[in-house]
Amino acid sequence: MQDAPRYTFRQLVAADATRYGGGSGLGAVLKLLAGNRMFRVTFTLRSCQALDRMGGPLGKPLLAACRLLHRWTQQSAAMDLPWETQVGPGLRILHGWGLVVNASARIGANVTLFHGVTLGQKDDLLPSGRVTHYPELGDGVWVGPHAVVIGVSIGDECIVAAASVVTKPMPRRTVVAGNPGKAVAEVTIPDIPHPAPVGSPSAMPDATAPSPMPS
Repeated sequence: MQDAPRYTFRQLVAADATRYGGGSGLGAVLKLLAGNRMFRVTFTLRSCQALDRMGGPLGKPLLAACRLLHRWTQQSAAMDLPWETQVGPGLRILHGWGLVVNASARIGANVTLFHGVTLGQKDDLLPSGRVTHYPELGDGVWVGPHAVVIGVSIGDECIVAAASVVTKPMPRRTVVAGNPGKAVAEVTIPDIPHPAPVGSPSAMPDATAPSPMPS
């Protein structure tokens, strides 16, 4: 899984912009901010996390203001994606309505989430106490409309079919469907529209510079 802290704020924003098919440069980012409510949520999430890492005398007040802005972008997009959520580069959200993500979930690189998706925690009640598990999506995972992933790990390049309820871990390149979710096929070609380059951080594009349209 590609962890967001490996990359700069500009690289993360550029990767997210690439996923929407309009390039990764400053012009593409500004266009998405003006017209795409899903991208705005991701952008304010990245901004909050960058300010949280910045620290210093300005960090706290700027973070407080950014958190308010992030709350507004979530409400305007009718989704719940907490700013604390660890999200790898190249997140694409389609439609977005009703999306709910636990703040402790982990999302890999080039992940695609549709409307109504829930990434929630699972609590095991044991004699010794409550044990909580959080969902984790690997790189290149595609999660269809109204699918639910509860406290388990989904391997790289899996496809989770619409309305699936996944309560067990799934290995890499698995097609998951049903309630409860079961492995029904193997993924031969990952479904990653407009994938962002997410190899070495030094090789990733910068959102402040013009870039060619993705192929």
